Amino acid sequence: MNVAFIPVRGGSKSIPLKNIKEIAGKPLVYWTVKAANDCKYIDRIYVSTDSDIIKETVEAFKMEKVTVIERSKDTASDSASTESAMLEFASNYQFDHIVLIQATSPMLTTEDLNGGIELFQMEETDSVLSVVRQKRFCWSVDEQGYACAMNYDISHRPRRQEFSGYLVENGAFYITGREALLKTQNRISGKIRLYEMDEATYFEIDEPSDWGIVEGQLEKRQAKERNTLRDCPEIRMFLSDCDGCLTDGGMYYSENGDELKKFSTVDGMGFRLLKERGIITGIITGEDRELNRRRAEKLGVDILRMGVKDKAAVIRELSKEYDIPLENIAYVGDDINDYNAVRQVGWGCCVANAIMSVKQAAKYISKARGGSGAVREIIDQILCLDIKKTEENNGAEQQIYR
Repeated sequence: MNVAFIPVRGGSKSIPLKNIKEIAGKPLVYWTVKAANDCKYIDRIYVSTDSDIIKETVEAFKMEKVTVIERSKDTASDSASTESAMLEFASNYQFDHIVLIQATSPMLTTEDLNGGIELFQMEETDSVLSVVRQKRFCWSVDEQGYACAMNYDISHRPRRQEFSGYLVENGAFYITGREALLKTQNRISGKIRLYEMDEATYFEIDEPSDWGIVEGQLEKRQAKERNTLRDCPEIRMFLSDCDGCLTDGGMYYSENGDELKKFSTVDGMGFRLLKERGIITGIITGEDRELNRRRAEKLGVDILRMGVKDKAAVIRELSKEYDIPLENIAYVGDDINDYNAVRQVGWGCCVANAIMSVKQAAKYISKARGGSGAVREIIDQILCLDIKKTEENNGAEQQIYR
């Protein structure tokens, strides 16, 4: 059984009762509890607190997986470690794996938790923690007071786009097993993997100065979710990458060495619905596989381009060939070779498991992962908007003739 453990105490000194202070319209702790409650891999959520007010606030969320438990004074003091609260919990409750979630990281999403737990499920993995990539040049000072660069060569200063940067804990979540926790008395141990989150999640709310920064990011995210459909142009051509979007990105092999791929049937119906509305459909993929060709034939797409290195260039050619402006083209991608394509079309989209740079370029990010109905989700958004615009136009015409 996988459990989420969210320790929240009432004795915060820097921001009194910060865990239930309203941020972006909700109590701070709401955001992480909601992300965990919607995570398909988490069976139960335990919010540990020493505060009756926090207990009442969390219970008022009425989320089905959530249980509020008592946190002792010893583990809720200013000097107590988070591990002490985890160990207290592990001594009293049975579970297999624990996801420590910190309420001070409200930018955490369900997709992050799903991705983190899937990483934890990989072979030879004992722990996972969330990190953020930072592209800063770090320095240290030696005993004589002289400065030295820590993470780059000053004689070959890299440009930002060429600099891989470094990974920093953002404190959002940590995953480990119960036995490992009790044995090592540490939230992470053994063979550790890192789950990289959006750079906007770098800040934790520890000081009052952090509050405005994080609230601004939360409000920006909410605004993007609210305005997604409104900003979508009329779509006349719908294109998608194959692997990682129409499939889960995995490579499966039979005992005979046959290559297999997992596609989602609901995506197929989505392509059919687009064609019924007169929208041109297609697949553009960097691979040249017979499996992809067969799937394209099954879907009945109008366009199939395989072995493509420059997808953005192909889309520009299709735009001219079909006399459809880039503004009226939608494209779904997930990896670095999709980045320019996602950026240049009018409705650039990506799946939940896309890499971070593609997510930042996309105007719509699906809640579903590739191969699990993500493309259908995006298609449904387009079709819903098309119906809405038709209804609005019909309503306007009726007003004219009244």
